[in-house]
Amino acid sequence: MAKRVAMTGNEAMAEAMRQINPDVVAAYPITPATEVVQIFSSFVADGLVNTEFVNAESEHSAMSACIGSAAAGARTMTSTASQGLALMWEMLYIASGLRLPIVMAEINRALSAPINIHCDHSDTMGARDCGWIQIFSENAQEAYDNMIQAIRIAEKVLLPVMVTTDGFIISHGMETMELLSDDEVGGFIGEYKPQHSILDVENPITVGAIDFTDYYFEHKRQQIEAMNTAIPHILEIGKEFAQLSGRSYELVEGYMLEDAEIAIVALGSTIGTAMVVIDELRDKGIKAGLLKIRVFRPFPAKEIAAALQHLKSIAIMDRSDSVNAGGGPLFTEILAALYPLSVRPLVVNYIYGLGGRDMDMERIQGVYQDLQKIAAAASIDQPIKYLGVRE
Repeated sequence: MAKRVAMTGNEAMAEAMRQINPDVVAAYPITPATEVVQIFSSFVADGLVNTEFVNAESEHSAMSACIGSAAAGARTMTSTASQGLALMWEMLYIASGLRLPIVMAEINRALSAPINIHCDHSDTMGARDCGWIQIFSENAQEAYDNMIQAIRIAEKVLLPVMVTTDGFIISHGMETMELLSDDEVGGFIGEYKPQHSILDVENPITVGAIDFTDYYFEHKRQQIEAMNTAIPHILEIGKEFAQLSGRSYELVEGYMLEDAEIAIVALGSTIGTAMVVIDELRDKGIKAGLLKIRVFRPFPAKEIAAALQHLKSIAIMDRSDSVNAGGGPLFTEILAALYPLSVRPLVVNYIYGLGGRDMDMERIQGVYQDLQKIAAAASIDQPIKYLGVRE
């Protein structure tokens, strides 16, 4: 029977890690992710897990330790945010290129400068092409559930996975949620049986060899194909988790979308606020809807196009900006997903919430009002808007 508790997002992710009981956790503290490994380190100190905890001198060193650990065949996890993820940059590519199933709790936070410790998605989006699967969490419950599924996903497709939550909004916000039992989590993830280990002297392997023009392209193509074929595995594991927990997870999830005429597309904690606005608009007869992107990498282009093709106008909500790249990262990728359609909805981009600026109901209502005008006029006068910024 599920245990009902009140937890912050950080507590929920640390609890998932305790139940997973990884062989190794290597980390360096950084706000707002510090609590994840701080809480987990108390589990280590209290003997509640069998984990070797490595308190590294930097995030770069932490990911380096994770790479060595995973290459040796150990179930390996870590956590970071913002500048910490940026400092790992070099090692993120190595982890994915070596096909190591590391799982990271990544707490979304703005990148400096100016110095800021609050939420936006610039850190995660900056790492979107480094070969890691990326799963966004709407709330603490999803953060917990996604961490447990991420272990299975990573070890199935042999790619690292980062599970993200919005800094302070989810990481430090207390919510009511349900926990599985330790036995249920243990049974779901199973015993880790690595395919290869650098410590297996009877079957020696080479890890991180020089790979010039002769074979580098072929090895990268294998990595790309692993990402391309990850989607069915993510869906299969999501269905198994639903049978265990009663909570279902897809790549993308619609809310009031099937008969909607206008809709927004978003990631993370904004989803819950938008749902409340949609309920109010529906009471007024406005056919508003929402598409939530849960899995951003691998990018579910076909699923997104199928969900959005019937709409008149769409607002893509980006909590980061690509700095003069024709729109935010979510916007440009969804435009590409919609391009093959013979009839396409009108699409506008809203950059919002940078540095943790609030995204309240009033601003979301304003977005839907704009979408109604765009749908009525069948044209867009300003394709990229900065929502809530002082002019």
